[in-house]
Amino acid sequence: MTVTDDRPATGAPLTAADYIALDEQWSTHNYHPLPIVIADAEGAWVTDVAGRRYLDFLSGYSALNFGHRHPALVAAATEQLGRVTLTSRAFHHDQLGLFCRELAELTGTEMVLPMNSGAEAVESAIKVARKWAYRIKGVPEDTAEIVVAGSNFHGRTTTIVSFSTDDTARADFGPFTPGFRVVRYGDAQALAAAITERTATVLIEPIQGESGVVVPPLGYLRTVRRICDENNVLMIADEIQSGLARTGDLLALDHEGVRADLYTLGKALGGGIMPVSAVVGRADVLGVLRPGEHGSTFGGNPLACAVGRAVVRLLATGEFQERSRELGAHLHTRLRDLVGQGVAEVRGRGLWAGVEIAAGGPTGRQASEALAERGVLCKETHDTTLRVAPPLVISREELDAGIDAIAGVLAR
Repeated sequence: MTVTDDRPATGAPLTAADYIALDEQWSTHNYHPLPIVIADAEGAWVTDVAGRRYLDFLSGYSALNFGHRHPALVAAATEQLGRVTLTSRAFHHDQLGLFCRELAELTGTEMVLPMNSGAEAVESAIKVARKWAYRIKGVPEDTAEIVVAGSNFHGRTTTIVSFSTDDTARADFGPFTPGFRVVRYGDAQALAAAITERTATVLIEPIQGESGVVVPPLGYLRTVRRICDENNVLMIADEIQSGLARTGDLLALDHEGVRADLYTLGKALGGGIMPVSAVVGRADVLGVLRPGEHGSTFGGNPLACAVGRAVVRLLATGEFQERSRELGAHLHTRLRDLVGQGVAEVRGRGLWAGVEIAAGGPTGRQASEALAERGVLCKETHDTTLRVAPPLVISREELDAGIDAIAGVLAR
């Protein structure tokens, strides 16, 4: 596939190098992408500007759970594009209430606050939890605290990086927002010790994605729930990456039979078509918001709601949860066979894995580049871990092809 620009002198098609040079000159250097220029995509595959196909083993960090351009999602977006895309929340529209009801019913919650990006959902949940603490729990004004886990990733806004433990996320971005207490992930005793009468909520990822797909010890999330209940503290589960069938259940908390008071959702909720996020949860908690206290111009717009409703319909059948369970079991079995053969450890659940590269092997970046040469797109985190998260539409044969490539790159 080639794309031409309007240069009158040559009219020659732009090459991958041309596109990358444009990015380097005109785009802020806040990412370090692999030198692949994608021009087309469908299902579990993408095609670059030169016509080479690659198997997508990243899925937009779970934003593409249903693959690229899923027909049902494209159809829903196309139909809505022909009617109305934005009204602002100054008016009602015919998609919002239906989207909120259907998402609440799917997740077993009572109320929905629609937003756009995942970070917006987290920021919204923080605001709601603080207001609940002041209005309902009786915490003295401007003293509420939120307990979070170390090695977290909840977004990149100034408030969110205030409680990050990643130096890259924090350096040169202060001063930081107060009101957060950080404890070690998976350490229930440390979490319990951090709770005070001023604690509004515990904000936690059921599985830490950016940290390397880290699964907490069995029973930890149930203990977090108990600690919150005993201290009249809300539990907020950040399911932006782990939710919506990625781990083999609708929500990652479901694996331990735990319910949060609020969930933050995003990424896959937009079906890989547009940014859609939401805070879902208890009506008595989200109900503390009143008109004028919080909002978003694009949050809950008609196009987003139409796409989100189509995502809900796909998830309501349970097909994608089952695919993630079955193919995920195969993925983890095969990856664990590589331990001792260039792989130090495999973590994760469902179609989501963190592959820890053994000492002496390639860096994560080098492994990602080598995989791209073999036609598989993956990406590293923290230098030594490959994040594996293929679309849930992937076939077993495609999955095996990707795993074979990983084995070929890492095996020693």
